[in-house]
Amino acid sequence: MTTFALFLAALVGLEHLGIMFLEMFAGPKTQAKAFDMPFTFVNQEHSQTALSNQGIYNGALGLLIISVLFFFSGSTLLTIMRLLMFFVMIVGTYGGLTATKKIFTLQLLPATVVFVLLFL
Repeated sequence: MTTFALFLAALVGLEHLGIMFLEMFAGPKTQAKAFDMPFTFVNQEHSQTALSNQGIYNGALGLLIISVLFFFSGSTLLTIMRLLMFFVMIVGTYGGLTATKKIFTLQLLPATVVFVLLFL
């Protein structure tokens, strides 16, 4: 079960890398659709700067989740991964409440599943 949970954790990390690419490199039309934001808002220079900045954080989180799988093992790995999944749960809850409800399904739910599985 732990191996399966760690595989799912890697998928959560890859998801955050995908979010990073959307936030940093996708066009405004794609970003507006992906993040349920008005195109006129996303197309502004300041919004692009904010999205790129947020993309850096999502990329760092994704890389951290994936790199932890390679640099740690045993109970240390489980503890760090539980903390990272808990952090993603907090971020997913906040994003779902403040940005778009899709975040509950796309970020909060997978992290919560992994978090629970890491305790089994």
